[in-house]
Amino acid sequence: MALEIKSIKGTADVLPSDSYKWQFVERLFLDTARLYGFNEIRIPTFEDKRLFIRSVGDTTDVVQKEMYSFTDQGGRELALRPEGTAGVNRAVIESGLINGALPVKLAYNLSCFRAEKPQAGRMREFHQLGMELFGSASPSADAEIISFVDHFFGVLGIKNVSLEINSIGCPHCRKNYHAALKAYFEERKEHLCETCLGRLEKNPLRILDCKNPECHEIAKDAPVVLDYLCDDCRAHFEGLKKRLDTLNISYTVNPRIVRGLDYYVRTVFEFVSGDLGAQSTICGGGRYDGLLGSLGGADQPGIGYAMGVERLLMVMKAQGIEIPAPASCDLYIGSMGEEASVKALGLAASLREEGFSAECDIIGRSVKAQMKYADKIGARYSMILGDNELAENKAKIKNMATGETSEVALDDETLTRFFYDAGIDDLSESIKDTLGGFTIE
Repeated sequence: MALEIKSIKGTADVLPSDSYKWQFVERLFLDTARLYGFNEIRIPTFEDKRLFIRSVGDTTDVVQKEMYSFTDQGGRELALRPEGTAGVNRAVIESGLINGALPVKLAYNLSCFRAEKPQAGRMREFHQLGMELFGSASPSADAEIISFVDHFFGVLGIKNVSLEINSIGCPHCRKNYHAALKAYFEERKEHLCETCLGRLEKNPLRILDCKNPECHEIAKDAPVVLDYLCDDCRAHFEGLKKRLDTLNISYTVNPRIVRGLDYYVRTVFEFVSGDLGAQSTICGGGRYDGLLGSLGGADQPGIGYAMGVERLLMVMKAQGIEIPAPASCDLYIGSMGEEASVKALGLAASLREEGFSAECDIIGRSVKAQMKYADKIGARYSMILGDNELAENKAKIKNMATGETSEVALDDETLTRFFYDAGIDDLSESIKDTLGGFTIE
């Protein structure tokens, strides 16, 4: 019978054959983030719809076309998060974090949702790693955020990635730029798409980010924002470049970067890969100094970015970067008969408590089928228990790679010592790292 209910278009299952790769990247991201003083924050999957309209902007494609919104049983207008920055800003205000020690440094790993046309590297449910930093208007904060991304790519071994930066100014100097843009596009409005005709009045800057080919072609000759920066914004941008030079981080100034969301001011940046084709941006972000205040919080500056996990893994695959596979089963304990099955279950439990991976038959297979299963899961060693083994309290343990066997006593201490002597590391150390250093008794 064929499956009638399938996954929604634009979503994907992450199966065990790939999930360890995700875990590796996510864990490495948070571990590296702590080196820079960033700690993890977790936010809800859905929020009040007004949060995204107010922060992301009602003229953006995200709000106008892509946001998944719904009315709940209480009549509240809610939306699945299309990005992480708005929710983190809301959480910082609501929790009072912004009233504590500054800067506030937060990192996150979350899923986002946008009703876009699915394609390679662009899903309707996608996943992001990101950071937000609050409380510093200095270009040093911009440089620190960018340097983390550059460092993280280096840790992963990713190459062929270029940094592009721009400044889109502040609300004060952007008024003149908006006027110049409006005048430019007004003369060509008969060639603009319907969406951009609406943007022409509300926010002409959004036209520069339009995906319509005709609008994109027109935008190529539009006025450049860098020509309209005020003295303070120009000094900030020069300060960022100076710091990037000091950090030996190569960059290109790209005056066409505006990012797709309305909350950005001054610095905007993208990391672009040469191995992704059309969806070449794997990380994008920038400064949003007025966002906290517009949401009712303290008027503190902020800057952040997000990188797509799917695209990150695509780049690593394209560049042949191998992600370590998880440890295989250390010992598979086969059994014949009820008493042997019970003993196998107890031995497996004891080994797991010592930090070793162990499995035993829980289906009732034949011994032959059990050994086939042990081979399929990549067990390093195997052992078969029957009446004779139980009577003698001994069994032969087999190296599945070499076929060599050794006789061992069926007690916890002997089995544990065997694996230590064989040079197999117990998993408890990695588990302790995952748990933040808690001791496993």
